Amino acid sequence: MEDITARVNLRKIIDELKLTEAYMPESPETITVSTSEIMRPGLALSGFYEHFDPKRIQIIGAAEAAYLESLDTEERRNKLLTYLKLLPVAVVYTHGKRPGEVMLDLAEYFSVPVLETEENTSTFMAALIAYLNVRLAPQITRHGVLVEVYGEGILILGESGVGKSETAIELIKRGHRFIADDAVELRKVSAKTIVGSAPELIKYYIELRGIGIVDVRRLFGMGSVKETEKVDLVIKLEPWEKGKEYDRFGLVTEYTDIMGINIPTTTIPVQPGRNLAVIIEIAAMNNRQKKMGYNTAEEFDKKLSSLGE
Repeated sequence: MEDITARVNLRKIIDELKLTEAYMPESPETITVSTSEIMRPGLALSGFYEHFDPKRIQIIGAAEAAYLESLDTEERRNKLLTYLKLLPVAVVYTHGKRPGEVMLDLAEYFSVPVLETEENTSTFMAALIAYLNVRLAPQITRHGVLVEVYGEGILILGESGVGKSETAIELIKRGHRFIADDAVELRKVSAKTIVGSAPELIKYYIELRGIGIVDVRRLFGMGSVKETEKVDLVIKLEPWEKGKEYDRFGLVTEYTDIMGINIPTTTIPVQPGRNLAVIIEIAAMNNRQKKMGYNTAEEFDKKLSSLGE
């Protein structure tokens, strides 16, 4: 596992949320945001800076814009001078409000990006926070394969050469969707949710020994791939060991700890003749059934117990 310090550059935020650049001091690709928290600077503009954090994206909504417009030019300049000299990472005007000449002059002087959106403040803030929560979530990288099977995100783990990629290809052929091969980036987007994706460099690619690198999107079509997926189940593939006891009833649920979240886990022994794709399909449907409140193993155990009474 590898810890990664998450950052997102301003260009991606601009493109994702369709922002307009009122003033940009340099290439937005070189400006990075490192916190998902945002700030409305009403108190700061009125002179209270005790809890001001310049690392947060600043949102100037209708109230803040109206306050600034109510000031005479000299007072507005003084307020904005004090505000912008703290170098906020970016300022966004919402509700279609436009930064005035004073704001743009001072933003250029202090090299502070100023952006605009037609969205209302609440809608824009919700979208921005949701986007930043995903992009800046705590993140690790795991060696494995991530696929979506019947709506369940399946993280396939196992030693190199055990058949993870080959199984993923078979699942793709059967109509399921591919997210990542070899390196899976896992983000903790909430206290209960892990979301996986592929590193940009290897997105949509899968390696098959003896064939080489395959572009899944081009070979199987756009419907065969997906950008991200929640991890619902971990499947560990391991070579079949003669004499080893494997769970035959499924009464005990195993878990894998990923960044403090326990993900249900199934260990599948691999040997010639076993159709791993079909087994994983069944595991996905069974996991979904458990989440809906029905556990086959427990029901079967109850029937066995009733026979002994």
